[in-house]
Amino acid sequence: MTGVLSERQPAPQRHRRTTPRGGAGSALLGVVGELLITAGVLLGLYVVYQLWWTDVVGVQAQTELSEEFAARVADSPEIAAEPQVGPPPVQELPAISGSTFGRLWVPAWDAGETRYVRPVTEGTDRATVLDPLGIGHYEDTAMPGEIGNFAVAGHRQSHGKPFYDIDELREGDELIVETADAWYVYRVTSWDIVMPTDVEVIAPNPIDPVAAPEEAMITLTTCHPLFSTRERYIVHGALESWMPRDAGRPAALVATT
Repeated sequence: MTGVLSERQPAPQRHRRTTPRGGAGSALLGVVGELLITAGVLLGLYVVYQLWWTDVVGVQAQTELSEEFAARVADSPEIAAEPQVGPPPVQELPAISGSTFGRLWVPAWDAGETRYVRPVTEGTDRATVLDPLGIGHYEDTAMPGEIGNFAVAGHRQSHGKPFYDIDELREGDELIVETADAWYVYRVTSWDIVMPTDVEVIAPNPIDPVAAPEEAMITLTTCHPLFSTRERYIVHGALESWMPRDAGRPAALVATT
């Protein structure tokens, strides 16, 4: 050794490990974000189910029910029957709710060669009638052909949306009700937008709820506006004519070339 002191080297620096500020908060935000994304996906799937898939299932079920009705009643010749204006036969009240007793035809809603026709079932319970079966008849209202108000309800959005185009109906349009015995041709007379509590629209005499009914009428009710249940869209009609089933069909339903 030379005895010479060597130059003192600088001590190595020690780096302190630090935890990023807000680490726990960032992790929480990440979890919340993932939950929101998952909720958004689920909500989107629910919207697809509610607005698309229920339509697919609803139309299929209602078509099958309509075909079942046609199969169990007597054939009606595809010729134009002579309209009758005398007292019509009155459809018997179904014994139980959930029984399909007729069909509704609306020529104004035909799409090309595809006829608009949907089954009509007793009752307006959503779970057992309106959602799976389509159009429901308000209990305690008149039956087809009867003096009073034959009132029915149907979805305007989802579950086959049988009354989707209700706002396109105009005065004079035909609303044809088919039963096992007869055809009933009603004509649209008026329409309105009311609150859900305005139940007088399905009264026996919806024009003057405190007066006794004097004619056979029909009323269609559905939600309004689209994607909402805030109000109800109402269409009223009056019976114009009827015809026995075995005599033929309303002229509007006879195929033409």
